[in-house]
Order: sequence, then structure tokens, then C-alpha cells
Amino acid sequence: MRQAVHTLEIATPGRGLTDVTRPTRAWVDAQGMAEGLLTVFCRHTSASLLIQENADPDVRADLEAFFARLAPEQAGLYRHDAEGPDDMPAHIRAALTQTQLSIPLVGGRLALGTWQGIYLFEHRPRPHARELVLHLIGG
Repeated sequence: MRQAVHTLEIATPGRGLTDVTRPTRAWVDAQGMAEGLLTVFCRHTSASLLIQENADPDVRADLEAFFARLAPEQAGLYRHDAEGPDDMPAHIRAALTQTQLSIPLVGGRLALGTWQGIYLFEHRPRPHARELVLHLIGG
């Protein structure tokens, strides 16, 4: 049994879903393990992780629109607005999604479905530098 840990630094363009499947797969492949479990952990409270449709960009647009309706940016709606009107809505969106994913490694490959990709969901409108910690355990 082996373990490996790595931090991916992801530059987001602002609000939306950034596909991180390729750099995640590249790092996993470089570890040379055949079977195991990958944990992906987002080190932020205003961004999150999703496994989602990777073929039709309308899915990502609809998700972004849904979360905008669910947690709108509106002055005076929230008490916590230390970093602006997008501050608390970003925390709500992160709370409703995930900050950690577990993905099996089978036959040396991540066991993602045909149309699944790993996404960093940026909830703030400005670009950010985000960190994802990857932890792979297996053999």
C-alpha cells in the first residue's frame, strides 16, 4: 500500500465551473498505481467541487444559473458581507455542494463515467488562485 499527496493550483477565471479532470488524471497516472482511492479536497470556503456532465456546456450554464437564483447577490440580504455582496452567497453555494470528492482508481484509471468530469466550482465573480489537495492511496 502506497500513499501520494499533491497540491494542484488552479487559476479560475471567475464564477463558474473549471474542468480539473485533465491535471488530476495526469497526476494520478504519474503515480503508477493500479488500484486505490483518490480524494480531492478544496481548501476554500467560497469554492467547491463537483463531478458533473463533461459533454454539453449547457449543463454547466444551467447549474450556474440555478445557484445564482438559489443564493442571489443582493445588498442587505445577508449579514455577512465583509468582502462584498458576493461573499455570503459564495459560502452558501459551497455549503450546498462539496469540498471533497472520493474517486476509485480501477485498473490504473479513475473510475469516472463516460460523461463525467471533475470540476472546481468557483462561486466568486473575480478570478482566484485555488488549491486542490490530491491524496491517492493504493497500490
